[in-house]
Amino acid sequence: MARITVEDCIDKFPSRFELVLVASNRARKLYSGENPTVEIDNDKNTVIALREIAEETLTIEQLKNDLIQEYQTNTFTEDEEINEIENGSDDLKSERNELETNNLDTVQNHHNDQDVNQPLEETSIETSQDNLENSSDEDKVQNT
Repeated sequence: MARITVEDCIDKFPSRFELVLVASNRARKLYSGENPTVEIDNDKNTVIALREIAEETLTIEQLKNDLIQEYQTNTFTEDEEINEIENGSDDLKSERNELETNNLDTVQNHHNDQDVNQPLEETSIETSQDNLENSSDEDKVQNT
């Protein structure tokens, strides 16, 4: 058989680029050990892939689906996705609880380290009272 080219198969696909992607994917599959659907005739895998497309020994949909599966990275069922989401949220909750516990422990340890006999600072209260006395009558009405 005469050498086959992309031009011989272009009528099978709407785009030349799609044809090249599908043919190269099929050639890789042939190289990895899949059985060809046409005679080999001492041809290379790319030529065999193009001949399979030209002679339509494989359907166009099958070739497209093979290409999609080749590049698809995650295939989950709905149940697996839901379980992963639920497990992920449980992990986040436990991490959040652990962080809150660690923060509480840190605050309590800091509080216990302070001198118990030291008087509390009253400056913030005095400042608020001073501000109230110095404010106008309208501000006093709004604050009460």
